[in-house]
Amino acid sequence: MMKEKIAACRAQIDEALSKIASGEQLKEFHARFLGKAGAITALMRDLGQIPKEERPAAGQLINEFKNSVTERFKALEAEVAKREMQAKYDSESVDVSMPAVMHAPGALHPTSLVKARLCEVFAGMGFRVWEGSEIEDDYHNFTALNTPKDHPARDKQDTFYIGEDIVLRTHTSPGQIHCMETMKPPFKVVMPGRVFRCDDDATHTPMFHQIEGLVIDRHVSLCDLQGLLDTLAKAMFTPDTKTRFRPSYFPFTEPSVEVDVSCCECGGSGCRLCKGTGWIEILGGGVVNRRVIANCGLDPDEWTGLAFGAGLDRIAMLKYGVNNIHILYDGDQSILRQFRK
Repeated sequence: MMKEKIAACRAQIDEALSKIASGEQLKEFHARFLGKAGAITALMRDLGQIPKEERPAAGQLINEFKNSVTERFKALEAEVAKREMQAKYDSESVDVSMPAVMHAPGALHPTSLVKARLCEVFAGMGFRVWEGSEIEDDYHNFTALNTPKDHPARDKQDTFYIGEDIVLRTHTSPGQIHCMETMKPPFKVVMPGRVFRCDDDATHTPMFHQIEGLVIDRHVSLCDLQGLLDTLAKAMFTPDTKTRFRPSYFPFTEPSVEVDVSCCECGGSGCRLCKGTGWIEILGGGVVNRRVIANCGLDPDEWTGLAFGAGLDRIAMLKYGVNNIHILYDGDQSILRQFRK
């Protein structure tokens, strides 16, 4: 009985092996005959159905049969692998007489160029670079930054909410809170990264880039901030670039200022780019609000801070003369090729 089953299985195996021409067919063969649910394994299970005195001989026949099939399988496996490798070599052959395909060199994105340059300038002034998570909780993105529940920035039209208290960060300012919570003052840190807001027009995209700076020390003032940003503007644009402060409001700084630079196109004489004023707004900043410092467990009577933030895309547009922010993200090779140098 067992001999008949083995003979029938052998015939099936002979037929299956004769049709194998690929590695995929080999896998199917192995699963069909040699796998845990295969035909040969089924023969072993059938041993329990024959008389006890006949089982040793039947088991030996099955083992010999399995070993024989395994040897044939391995030999065919090696042969198929060799054929497939040769076919791969043939398909990938190179005609050395053909002219080489020239690939144009790549280039860093203009926003990446600006980011790298700013980080380099800040590092030269003793800042460390810190990059945080793009997903923030409500506390770090709003509450700890002195933004109450009824503040317009919490409107779902401005913010991408992932959950009730989880958002895609709307600015890099949450990094201020993380740094004040984890770093021992005094320290200086700069925080570049992507941020997200529900906004889309010629000068805004739902995803854009910011860079945030934070200084925590004793007795720092707006004078220190202007000196720092003046150095930054000269390094980013031209040595003749000037800066000016205008009063403004941010919930996490007090006093707060908007920072303008003299127009990089006309040098301050007035042109279309600066709308005839001679100045272009590039960032905001101020002295860190005492409440923000206290929220992070620091004594606001001992420590003061300076904070400032700028849009990397905005600076790239001014520096390279880009008039629409979407140009930076369209992937137009004719534009990006201009930044190879």
